[in-house]
Amino acid sequence: MEGSPPAELAGRLTALVEFLRAAVVERRSASSTAADAAVEREGADDVLYGIDRVSEESLLAWFRDHWPAGLPAELVAEGLAEEGPVPVGASPDRDPLFRIIVDPIDGTRGLMYDKRPAWVLAGIARREGPGVPDISALLAGAMAEIPPRKQEIADRYTAWWEPGRGWRLDGERRHLPSGESGPLEPAPSTATDLRHGFASFVSFFPEGRRELGAIEEDFLARQSGTLSSGKPLVFTDQYISTGGQFHEILAGRDRMVADLRPLVFARDPAYRDCLPCHPYDVAALPVLRAAGCPVTDPWGGELHLPLDTRTPVAWVGYANPALAARLGPHLRAALAARGYSPPTGGVPPPPS
Repeated sequence: MEGSPPAELAGRLTALVEFLRAAVVERRSASSTAADAAVEREGADDVLYGIDRVSEESLLAWFRDHWPAGLPAELVAEGLAEEGPVPVGASPDRDPLFRIIVDPIDGTRGLMYDKRPAWVLAGIARREGPGVPDISALLAGAMAEIPPRKQEIADRYTAWWEPGRGWRLDGERRHLPSGESGPLEPAPSTATDLRHGFASFVSFFPEGRRELGAIEEDFLARQSGTLSSGKPLVFTDQYISTGGQFHEILAGRDRMVADLRPLVFARDPAYRDCLPCHPYDVAALPVLRAAGCPVTDPWGGELHLPLDTRTPVAWVGYANPALAARLGPHLRAALAARGYSPPTGGVPPPPS
């Protein structure tokens, strides 16, 4: 492959996400919750808080100091939406070979109040022409946990596509104060239904919550009839971080996560400017692919979206293919019952 093989690109992403994690952890050791949670500015893609400033500054500094000259690429990230793609490794006589997409802190709101970890997310795709690469073109992805102040252990996963061998995955669990680390293997659930497990429909914010709840309730009734049992057999969890949700699937804690906000927001003009999931939030998608955890669009098809900072992303993640095959048809039925249909009008078969 021209420029750099996927394994080498994955190594660079690993260095990037670990650098950004260290920068945020260092800043937080000398900051307060009030300073972290202060509104810095309202960007085109999200609200930026005080804690976000250090991650943006560190992001650009890392590429300036560590990205190799002569390997032209373009960087897009949360917080840089107004500037458009930022050239890195520029070469005067060559177009960018790659697009790098980064979320420096995914889960700002939970982290700044020390409720839950946030995540650094990064992905890289090869450019094949003048258009914006699709998420299916990602060659590598990485995600690094940014822990709250009292947590000293943090996880990191990196995945890349190796020609002839398929997806490869490297995981690490590190004790941040000492730097000691060991290998980390994903352990997604092997369950084939949702009984006594977590399945979450994203409704972080008030907007659209009633409609999202109605879809969720219909889905749960269709897939197992648990609502009539009188006993809580399926649990929900609102982790305000797509990277965090990915990790919950990888760790075996969540069996299914569905983010359907773009469908609901598109239907009601009152929700036109509400915050959905964006492509940088799913930048670490290769990690789930390498772990064998299906991620689809709401109708069970392959996820397609441009690697930009604006496109709303509706996605569904499952812990294993059996769950995707069993639950996908019930989700499609619940959506159809409320008048939602696939963009093409067709319904794909369940993932194999």
